[in-house]
Amino acid sequence: MEEWWRSAVIYQVYPRSYQDSTGNGIGDLAGITHRLDHIANLGVDCIWLSPIFASPQADMGYDVSDYLSVDPLFGDLAAFDKLITGAHAHGLKVIVDQVLSHTSEQHAWFKQSRRSRQNDRADWYVWADPQPDGSPPTNWHSHFGGPAWEFDPQRGQYYLHNFLASQPDLNFHNPDVVDAILDTCKFWLDRGLDGFRLDTVNYYFHDEKLRSNPPAQAAPQVMATDLYGMQNNIYNKTRPENLNFLERLRALTDQYEDIMMVGEVGEMGRRSIEIMGEYTQGTDRLHMAYSFAMLGPDFNAEHFRNCIEGFQEGAPDGHPYWSFSNHDVPRHVSRWGGYSVSEDAMARLACAMLMSFEGTIGIYQGEELGQTETELVFEELTDPPAIRYWPAVKGRDGCRTPMVWDANAANAGFSDSVPWLPVKPPQTANAVKQQPDDGIMAFYKSMIAFRKNSSVLSHGSTRFIALAEPLLAFTRTQGAEHITCVFNLSKDKHTISLIGAANIICGSSASIDSSILTLDGNGFAYLTHSDMAVI
Repeated sequence: MEEWWRSAVIYQVYPRSYQDSTGNGIGDLAGITHRLDHIANLGVDCIWLSPIFASPQADMGYDVSDYLSVDPLFGDLAAFDKLITGAHAHGLKVIVDQVLSHTSEQHAWFKQSRRSRQNDRADWYVWADPQPDGSPPTNWHSHFGGPAWEFDPQRGQYYLHNFLASQPDLNFHNPDVVDAILDTCKFWLDRGLDGFRLDTVNYYFHDEKLRSNPPAQAAPQVMATDLYGMQNNIYNKTRPENLNFLERLRALTDQYEDIMMVGEVGEMGRRSIEIMGEYTQGTDRLHMAYSFAMLGPDFNAEHFRNCIEGFQEGAPDGHPYWSFSNHDVPRHVSRWGGYSVSEDAMARLACAMLMSFEGTIGIYQGEELGQTETELVFEELTDPPAIRYWPAVKGRDGCRTPMVWDANAANAGFSDSVPWLPVKPPQTANAVKQQPDDGIMAFYKSMIAFRKNSSVLSHGSTRFIALAEPLLAFTRTQGAEHITCVFNLSKDKHTISLIGAANIICGSSASIDSSILTLDGNGFAYLTHSDMAVI
């Protein structure tokens, strides 16, 4: 029997912003349980929850202070159990973000580790002496600005943090740390969780020799604030020891039925696709991996083809996970706005593209509404990098604003109180209750159903067709059945000559006349035909 995740559509919920059930302006687990009908009615297979663990919320839950408890902001273990039970009753699996590479400085492990150089957990984090001139041990940068090292006067040493200084990195070279982390994962699997989304999965290990990174091999096309991108980050992440840990984690999950792990590869460009392949090779590592490859500004046929073919070549026995938006990047309807005829057209085109890709598909809450990025002013920000580098960096708050349910209700139905991030009119206009019968939400439902009911789209292989930009085309094949998918990634009309007869079984702004396929701006077509070649 095929594993459920291989053809799944996974729906990401950002708990702070989904539904507030207590009136404190922050979403919670009970709120998600209340909205399970909406999620199930989309036709998706699984919910991915961003972190819900105890945390001081310096990085919105990605700074865990207790892996074994739910943060009171979101509820408690009873609320978690109720959500799991409710989701399963709706036929939905549930996976949760596991942030294993680092903890909060408020975690009991770190509090003990920093007390002295001689205690039971002294080596549970990455500590190192200053260089003779007092400078940090290496030249590594933090993603959130400045050195990746923070000096701690109590120990007289630096500790490593790839993100905020309040997020110290665990020392995975210590086997006791690995055992403790695996125990925390087992705790949630025993409560009925269906798997994990592993945050920054290639960051677990660091170079034990603490070698400094070389400069980036090519001049990075980054802003001056992105010092991280100015290095070739070969010693502070994606170390070979990572694979051994993934194999141990897979051995744990294999003790349970129907568990799935998807890893977030924190890397950009071609290298990210290579790591995805390496981390999913065989049957003893991750079930799936995804990267930021499709979460950036690139919107052209060559880019999407390179991502998919790169994975096919790098991991012929692996399984990819593709998505266009999440809680860390601007929403794709806005991000790719320069290529769109309208927000509506881009929302439909992006949905059709995703549902045609080989692999598992991820969508982010609000994506099914055609949601756009929220424009915020400085006083409304909560995201640490944005606050530090405003206005050069807009940050991640714009994609994290609350879900909109009813334009006629206070705060669009998200909360009776002032929300933690504002609900603004452009987003409220897309609310669930105001979605027309032929709107974006209806389109998502129909495309998800179309994909799930098609063995070709769910399981077929992919062969790309060489067309000039801005046209992306490929044929999905399952047995004797073929579907060719053609997408116009521009605002301009384009025509394609067809070979033989073909019919449009699904499309938008597309037509066939005398073997000529015409695609208006952002148009697309799924074609059925009898032969392998149609273009």
